[in-house]
Amino acid sequence: MPTLSHMLWFNDQAEDAADLYTNLFKESQILNKSHRPDGGVFTVEFELMGARYTALNGGDMFTFTEAFSIVILCNDQSEVDTYWDALTADGGSPGRCGWLKDKFDVSWQIIPKQLGECLGNPDSSKAEAAMNAMMGMSKLIVSELEAAVK
Repeated sequence: MPTLSHMLWFNDQAEDAADLYTNLFKESQILNKSHRPDGGVFTVEFELMGARYTALNGGDMFTFTEAFSIVILCNDQSEVDTYWDALTADGGSPGRCGWLKDKFDVSWQIIPKQLGECLGNPDSSKAEAAMNAMMGMSKLIVSELEAAVK
């Protein structure tokens, strides 16, 4: 049976990115590294919480865009804060509505599970209030989303 994985093209930071990501997420690991003839790392295969990735040192031909992002569905504000802080550290940048770019320019969405509950409120005016609250945020704040639907 075939398997799926994700390929991330880096200029020359594949190993650093894989190290950051596998140290940040529990149940994650580096699986394999391949090397170029000059001894430098060419690819790093790794797993983040069951999802497989390959980081490739391919040069500066391609860059990341927000058209691809990795979504972290968090249980609570503490998890949102942990991942947000770690991924915006050392050169990462916050975006809008729970989106950010890490220091390698990879886009992430840090989403508390409460967002879906608020946006899915059966009262359309409350769901709209949650949407408006989210649109005004960078990092998503659970208490503010929940306050919007009360």
